[in-house]
Amino acid sequence: MSYTHEVKYYECDRMGVTHHSNYVRFMEEARIWWMDVLGYGYESMEAEGIVSPVIAISCNYKHTTTFKDCIDIDVKVADISKLKLSFAYTMTVNGKVVCTATSTHCFLENGRPVALEDRFPQLYQAIINSL
Repeated sequence: MSYTHEVKYYECDRMGVTHHSNYVRFMEEARIWWMDVLGYGYESMEAEGIVSPVIAISCNYKHTTTFKDCIDIDVKVADISKLKLSFAYTMTVNGKVVCTATSTHCFLENGRPVALEDRFPQLYQAIINSL
């Protein structure tokens, strides 16, 4: 599935290039969108007391982007276990890869790790079915 982000002026540095830190924000936008499309938004998890912090992130910048570029962000599940979920992102502008990235998340309830498969079996199965 693909999410599109249009680069805003404030996301660019003095050289007119999208600041590297913004790609992490783009990943978050795409991941939240992906969960919404799957039918299990972050709001519903958080309403039930579950949070999903980032525990690892990696970005490989291939080409620069600039103001008004539309970045298509392909989001896929890279790996899933009882306690962790990893996403892979491929970001393109007009078909040209500008960034590849991954993020890994855990699930916490009251600050303690929770097994997604046990706590949200429907979400876990929906993720498995999306593979």
